[in-house]
Amino acid sequence: MGLKPRLRAERLPEKLKRLREGLGLSQNEILIQLGFADRFDRSTISHYETGEREPSLPILLRYAQLANIYVDVLIDDKSDLPDKIPCKIKSEGQKLS
Repeated sequence: MGLKPRLRAERLPEKLKRLREGLGLSQNEILIQLGFADRFDRSTISHYETGEREPSLPILLRYAQLANIYVDVLIDDKSDLPDKIPCKIKSEGQKLS
């Protein structure tokens, strides 16, 4: 439709990597936990974490469920991940000032 690129969550790659590391999982292990090991390989996770690709909405939802956070924490650049992942109580993250 338009010629302008769509808006992107600039901090999403770093958040996905930090979430995975907070869970203590390798890229292969997170694929298994996400339930997508039969559809993707480790390089897919690497591409998400470097910002070369963006995960689909169902994949973002699974990431959020694994960490027990709301999806908007992942996609809102003004929100930061909680200090402890996974959260014991579903977290809205921390707003940056």
